Amino acid sequence: MNTTVESPVKVEKREGLWLVRLDRPKANVIDAAMTEALCRVFVEARETAGLKVIVLSHSGPHFSFGASVQEHLPETVASMLRSFHGLFRAIAASGVPVLAAVRGQCLGGGLELASFCQRVFAAPDAKLGQPEIVLGVFAPVASLVLPERVGRAAAEDLCLSGRSVGAEEARRIGLVDELADDPEAAALKYASEQLLRHSAASLAHALKALRARHHEHFFAELDRLEASYLRELMATHDATEGIRAFLEKRAPNWSNS
Repeated sequence: MNTTVESPVKVEKREGLWLVRLDRPKANVIDAAMTEALCRVFVEARETAGLKVIVLSHSGPHFSFGASVQEHLPETVASMLRSFHGLFRAIAASGVPVLAAVRGQCLGGGLELASFCQRVFAAPDAKLGQPEIVLGVFAPVASLVLPERVGRAAAEDLCLSGRSVGAEEARRIGLVDELADDPEAAALKYASEQLLRHSAASLAHALKALRARHHEHFFAELDRLEASYLRELMATHDATEGIRAFLEKRAPNWSNS
């Protein structure tokens, strides 16, 4: 009996460029399997000479509905957060510029992943948001990345309201860099015209220089927020209540504590 499990991530390797697709449509939920597969891709990228750019795209109509809500329950949340945050360490350590191509919904952990990339290309009908607060939790990565990308006021709006924004508003506030009917094609075009003509070594050093200070602060603060999430947030009634209410398809009964 064939027990091979297909990877939730597909990688198309071209000269100097990898096209990486989240491949569990339609939701492309970033669960433990997806996170592990993406980590493997970026660890391999770090070890691949001549790789100049990764285009991070997706199969199906939506980039991602976000991290697995089921894995936010108390019994799995610690391992989930460690693994998910480890993915960002792997991306940073790869030294390879990453371009995100977004269609449809790009929510929660999906938006955190896209926002960490160097450029975000989105379809005009894309919807982007950080809805964690609706579930009674918060988004550690977004709390650090979004103020850098869109400024403090817009970041606070997104993270505290939990609302989604359309592609045009996202472009206006800097969450998206370019709108295109086919964002994957637009990202590939940008890579071909603007990045592939450069030295892979030079790109890696330039990227390190550009993000060195940000990454130093980002990962120190991410450790602090992860500890706060697990020790303080998860000790509240409402964090677990919000997750269980979502999974049980009911309104949450907040105790405000």
